[in-house]
Amino acid sequence: MSQKVSITAQRLLNLYRQEHVIFGGWAAVNQVFVDEATPEVIAQLQDMPNGKILVRHIENLQSGRTPMHTIERELLPYGGMMQEATTTITLTESELAELEQGLNNFTTDQDGLNRIQSLNVINKFGDEWLIGIRAALAEYPLLLEKWHIVQKTFRAYYLWKVATDMLNTTMTERARAQLQADMPDYETYLPMFGDAGNELLSRLRDLISRNPHNTTQD
Repeated sequence: MSQKVSITAQRLLNLYRQEHVIFGGWAAVNQVFVDEATPEVIAQLQDMPNGKILVRHIENLQSGRTPMHTIERELLPYGGMMQEATTTITLTESELAELEQGLNNFTTDQDGLNRIQSLNVINKFGDEWLIGIRAALAEYPLLLEKWHIVQKTFRAYYLWKVATDMLNTTMTERARAQLQADMPDYETYLPMFGDAGNELLSRLRDLISRNPHNTTQD
């Protein structure tokens, strides 16, 4: 099995496991599954942890049994625990007002992220604030659209930090493979930083193209 097939299979499995924090949810990741799940990738997934479940889901999408915006309940990752944990979240009137004001004043930079993360309603959810707020705003589509901007901004700054740290450390073969699998994310978010982001993206691509023998073993 080629390395490219293996990397693609791992990336699809990562998308499956992390759908609950991905902008666009199932509608976004399902399209990737359909586009990239070649017979070779399907065969690789069959031998990976939870891969057989994902294969069943992909086959349902390909046959039309499952609509492109959803997934059968029995095939949910983690047995559906992530969905159950976020479907009953409600905010008080004061919490909703605080959040709405914060979203109206949000700016797509580090200062904006710092301000939004300092809100009491955000701190209520601890490390799960991105997931919790998204669930709490399920019935408020206009606020949810603004929240998606917060999610994208947070993701962009997170990837900027990861990319910068990666360039300042010795690249292992495993890290190289993970970088290759995550490149679509970097290609999506780093350009948000303009010329600096594009330069960082170019350095990541160069890192991938270097002789693998110059990397260290895990």
